Amino acid sequence: MSAYQLGLYEKAMPGNLTLEEKLAAAGEAGYDFLELSIDETDEKLARLDWTDSEVCALRRSIEQTGTPIRSICLSGHRRFPLGDPDAATRTRSLAIMEKAVRLAARLGARVIQIAGYDVYYKPGDEATRAYFAENLARSVEIAAAHAVMLAFETMETPFLNTVEKAVSWVDRIRSPYLAVYPDLGNITCAADGDRNRVHADLESGRGHIAALHLKETKPGVFREVPYGSGHVDFAGGIQSAWNLGVRMYTAEFWWTGGVPYDGRAWKTLLHENARFLRGYFPADGASQEPVGLSKK
Repeated sequence: MSAYQLGLYEKAMPGNLTLEEKLAAAGEAGYDFLELSIDETDEKLARLDWTDSEVCALRRSIEQTGTPIRSICLSGHRRFPLGDPDAATRTRSLAIMEKAVRLAARLGARVIQIAGYDVYYKPGDEATRAYFAENLARSVEIAAAHAVMLAFETMETPFLNTVEKAVSWVDRIRSPYLAVYPDLGNITCAADGDRNRVHADLESGRGHIAALHLKETKPGVFREVPYGSGHVDFAGGIQSAWNLGVRMYTAEFWWTGGVPYDGRAWKTLLHENARFLRGYFPADGASQEPVGLSKK
C-alpha cells in the first residue's frame, strides 16, 4: 500500500472529456485519485442535482477505471458565499453546501475543500464575517451528520490566506469535521516567498491539516504557473506537511484551452507533473520526526 495519496485536480484536463475519461486519464498518468470540481458555473453547480442513476453511473466509472474520487473542490461559494449580506444568497449557499456533502457521501469522497471567503465579489465587513461564522457552524453540523470533513482552502485574499488564519476558525468551531486544506502556492505568496515563514505557517496547523494542494505560483500570480518556474519550495513544503502527518496531496494545475499554458499536450503534461511532484516525496515513506506528539 502506498504511504501517501497524490490526486489530480479535475481542471487539469480538457473540459470536454467525460468524467469516466478523466478518471481513466488520471490513473494512467500516475495519480491515485481525482478531485472533483464544483465551481461557480451553472454547469458544475448542476452536478449537485445529479439523479440517483447519474451518481450510480459515476460510481461504476470509478470501479471500472480503478480511480476513486477522494475529494471535492467546492468553489461554488465564490458566487454564492456563506457570508453574503443578501439572505436569499446565503440560503442558496447553505443549499449548495448540503448538496455537496450529500454528493461526497454518495461518492465516497473523504474531504470537501471549502473556500476561505466570507464574500468574494462584494466588500466584506463585520456583518459578512458574522454571517460567515453562523453559516460555517451550520455547514459543519451538516457535514458531521454525514461523516464528511470540510477543510479550508487558503486563498489569495487577505481574509483567509494562511494556515494560521484558517486554524483560528477551526479553533472557533471546535469540530472534528472542520480542518484545513492549504494551497502551498497561496501560502507561499502570503509569506512573500519566505520558506521559513511557509514552514512556520504549516506548523501552525499541526493536527488540523487534512490534505495539501500542490500548486506553483509567482509573486502576485496565483494561477497557470508551470511547475518549476515559480517560487514554491515543493521539497520543503511537502517535507513540512509530511512531518505533520499529512498523507493526502493534490496536484493543482489547469488545462486552459486548445493547448496548455506551457504548450505541451495535456496527457504528456499530466505524466510530467506527476513525476515532478512525486520526486519530492520521501522514497521510503519515512518522516523525519515523530508525528502526533505535541512538543512541550
